Amino acid sequence: MDVQNQPKIGFFELEGWEEKLIRAEIINAECRFSNDKIEEGKIPAQTDFDAICIFVDSVINEKTLEYFPKLKFIATRSTGYDHIDLAACKKKGIVVTNVPGYGDNTVAEFAFGLLLTMTRKIYDAIDQVKETESLSHLRLRGIDLNNRTILVIGTGRIGTHAIMIAKGFSMNVIAFDPKPKPELATKLGFQYVSLEDGLRQADIVTIHCPLNDQTKHLLNTETMRYVKRGVYLVNTARGGIIETFALIEALLEGRIAGAALDVLEDEEQVKDEVQFFSKKGAKAEDLRLVLANHKLMSMPNVFITPHTAFNTQEALERILKTTLENIRGYMSGNLVHIVS
Repeated sequence: MDVQNQPKIGFFELEGWEEKLIRAEIINAECRFSNDKIEEGKIPAQTDFDAICIFVDSVINEKTLEYFPKLKFIATRSTGYDHIDLAACKKKGIVVTNVPGYGDNTVAEFAFGLLLTMTRKIYDAIDQVKETESLSHLRLRGIDLNNRTILVIGTGRIGTHAIMIAKGFSMNVIAFDPKPKPELATKLGFQYVSLEDGLRQADIVTIHCPLNDQTKHLLNTETMRYVKRGVYLVNTARGGIIETFALIEALLEGRIAGAALDVLEDEEQVKDEVQFFSKKGAKAEDLRLVLANHKLMSMPNVFITPHTAFNTQEALERILKTTLENIRGYMSGNLVHIVS
């Protein structure tokens, strides 16, 4: 391909090892690499890209799309794409692709790591030994998972792996999904229930559904009234599936015994709190949510990790491999894994 006719591709939010691999794999394009994310109010150093490759911290909306007047293609190195305004992309004729499956087992394994950390007080035990240099069992009694009822919200790839892990613990598995798969339920030996019935029965709830218009605040003030008192909640999906203020209320009232969260609602606001000190200021609702997230961080029965359930070497390699397939598909005109 003539150098002048090669597509220009901008890669954002990259680590060094990823850049090295991309350079070796993408040879018929002019590639530029950056550690920065795409965000409002910060125009990238180069903007004349035909295609961009991003991760979950970049925000793609009408305002940020204005940075890239030649843009035709976006590849996100993630399964979720709630950081991308698909309607705005469609309006401009921009194709969006994702990585439909990279960490099915990876995220499910992490969810159970969080669950065990919470129910068996593993973090507290380690912290207590380090602080006291003693081997006391005081305040470290937990609960078994065996024979407990677990509600799996979302029975896609990750949810399916979560069900299989739960079966390994001899748990009673029930599931909620607006599009149930009877053959999967028969194969793995679980039962589909309504969200209300599931919350009433479950000792543990783990969330594995995407964030969209139907699932935003799926767990809210109303639905949390149904939870079985003393339930444990795990969320490794997206923070916006849980209404933060409703969660705090349920924790303070003791209806939820503990929450383990790898994601927070509008977590980008927490990562970029400096915005609240800018001259432009910020919306009061955004500030309230940041303060609520800090409240969660300070609660003794809440365990928060920094959106890292995906973060294994194997999963990252799978992400990059599929992303490169998506980019090569764009370059050859044989698009794959299109979401919009």
